[in-house]
Amino acid sequence: MTEIAILVVEDEPEVRDAIERDLAPFQGYFRIEAADDVADARDVVRELATEGIVVGLVLCDHLLPGTLGTDFLVELHGDAATRGARKVLLTGQAGLEDTIRAVNEAGLDHYVPKPWTAAGLQGTVREQLTEFVLEGDVDVLPYVPVLDGPRLVAAAADRGWEGRRT
Repeated sequence: MTEIAILVVEDEPEVRDAIERDLAPFQGYFRIEAADDVADARDVVRELATEGIVVGLVLCDHLLPGTLGTDFLVELHGDAATRGARKVLLTGQAGLEDTIRAVNEAGLDHYVPKPWTAAGLQGTVREQLTEFVLEGDVDVLPYVPVLDGPRLVAAAADRGWEGRRT
């Protein structure tokens, strides 16, 4: 089974901890990694690639020390290894211009304003990871309990129950 990671990029420790707590339902199905700035996030992405783990979702703040989150998302979109990752901007600070840039140049998939609710964030994560799994050459059946189960079961049936695209 392909291991898939969720990458959280957030510089404020208490906010990062809250995001990770809200991601608890996905633990055991996805590897959750956190970074406090873009340099750290780049290291995490490299380590995951070395281990053969695919980045499926990036939850990224906009205002980060050194490099803006939107710049990092653009960078990920420009790399064939991470282009397919679902990208979510989780911020209260991105202006319209930065958000438009993230949509146009980074393939931004969703925007979550701060503050968020646990249920809202979990719904966004579930939706985005369901899309990632459906778009990839991944066995979808192990993710039925935590993602959009009916969509995954339907996709598995369409694929001949092995869960992979044909």
